[in-house]
Amino acid sequence: MAEVKSDIAIARAAKKKPILEIGARLGIPAEQMVPYGHDKAKISAEFIKSVQKNKDGKLILVTAINPTPAGEGKTTTTVGLGDGLNRIGKKAIICIREASLGPNFGMKGGAAGGGYAQVVPMDDMNLHFTGDFHAITTAHNLLSALIDNHIYWGNELGIDTRRVTWRRVMDMNDRALREIVCSLGGVANGYPREAGFDITVASEVMAILCLARDLKDLEKRLGDIIIAYRRDKSPVFARDVKAHRAMAVLLKDAIQPNLVQTLENNPAFVHGGPFANIAHGCNSVMATTTALKLADYVVTEAGFGADLGAEKFFDIKCRKAGLKPAAAVIVATVRAMKMNGGVKKEDLGAENVEAVKKGCPNLGRHIENVHQFGVPVVVAINHFHSDTEAEIKALQDFVKELGAEAVLCKHWAHGSAGIEELAHKVVQLAESGASQFAPLYPDDMPLFEKVNTIVQRIYRGSEAIADKSVRDQLHTWEQAGYGNLPVCMAKTQYSFSTDPNLRGAPTGHTVPVREVRLSAGAGFVVVICGEIMTMPGLPSKPSSENIFLNEDGNIEGLS
Repeated sequence: MAEVKSDIAIARAAKKKPILEIGARLGIPAEQMVPYGHDKAKISAEFIKSVQKNKDGKLILVTAINPTPAGEGKTTTTVGLGDGLNRIGKKAIICIREASLGPNFGMKGGAAGGGYAQVVPMDDMNLHFTGDFHAITTAHNLLSALIDNHIYWGNELGIDTRRVTWRRVMDMNDRALREIVCSLGGVANGYPREAGFDITVASEVMAILCLARDLKDLEKRLGDIIIAYRRDKSPVFARDVKAHRAMAVLLKDAIQPNLVQTLENNPAFVHGGPFANIAHGCNSVMATTTALKLADYVVTEAGFGADLGAEKFFDIKCRKAGLKPAAAVIVATVRAMKMNGGVKKEDLGAENVEAVKKGCPNLGRHIENVHQFGVPVVVAINHFHSDTEAEIKALQDFVKELGAEAVLCKHWAHGSAGIEELAHKVVQLAESGASQFAPLYPDDMPLFEKVNTIVQRIYRGSEAIADKSVRDQLHTWEQAGYGNLPVCMAKTQYSFSTDPNLRGAPTGHTVPVREVRLSAGAGFVVVICGEIMTMPGLPSKPSSENIFLNEDGNIEGLS
């Protein structure tokens, strides 16, 4: 068998074109791009404004089954499909999220795709890229510093230091910082209080950047952030400590979408990066809406399984940005079906048709759920060399019984040539006019009822359960005028339940709500379920152990 190259070796051998040339293919003048080297650039706000009257292309969502250690390849399929659509003569752009340093050096790896379906420069994208995450982290922590500074200099706003809700962030997995006590060391350092850190991708500033339509909207949303409460429970906003304008200054470049290219020199917007298990999991509205003005097809992804990423894409991003997806692709693998069917990771190489059949209900649940939003679905079987014809047929037969089609895709090994059939199927679905998209619940539904709707219709649980304090908090927010906001469920990505080990398609489980947070600037309520953490920890053997510079000064170990 031929040697299989690593993702980073394939990316390093890419024949990249100058980024100004990629932009020119989209009709973006050189003077409307801000190059970061030769292979990445930001698109100016002036150009984005100039194309707003263009007709919109078709929006295609790529989502997946619940992730397993066997691997699914959602980003890889997103990139491959974008290349495939261009290969069959369609003008297509892909829109994906930026990578967080936390999972890069932790366990999950990067976010640039894989094999011969990647976005480049892969190493830059998975590290500091154009500095967007650093800007978001800095803007967030500027607000943190201004809050404590305001309290130090007399607390004119009457902030109750026991009710400061704004935590700090950093773009790294560090469980030691989840809960801290700050301002220790005496009078000169301020008033000691409990605080904590979240990972940057869980920051409300990240969500705001990804949902804002322009700089003016960004600044307003930043001002709407609730940072604390007074003793009478009245809210204190970021604008009250005069933070929002300076925060917008720090984000003025970060809000501009980043243009890069695939291995096949097709355009890709890579912008924003909220996680889907603890945040809303979609790339920026500015990147997606701009791409729709420049291409016939825009292929975007939503994080983790469809129960998290797709639900939030539909109920939060599409609702707020007025987007109407034309079709959805659900990525699955034979290996993942076998894991859902009870096979251990070390035994996945052996043929096991019965395990595939046993694991398919997880995929079936996701197909049914996406159909609930009125969006037509095709399944992409991301091919592994160990897959057998009998296993593939079992998966395809299952999908056919649900009135959908499963297409075998070999883009990881063959790039666009391996995904042409899926590209044609996506065009067929998108052009059929079959999409009758609608969110799962109306704006005016009570907040806890929205939570229950997602639990019962998407997770197929019996109900959400919460302490009276959580229900009272939601009711208080409704009375304050926030009842029309969507909810953003923070839950394990590995299961429809809150138990990460409960695979397949469970039903009848309860979903415990541990905490709720109001993201008034972003425009949603975060509902934290089960044991999910907004600051992840590192595994016993983090990926950082295998990342190093080789003798030529090139990075090894990124994936």
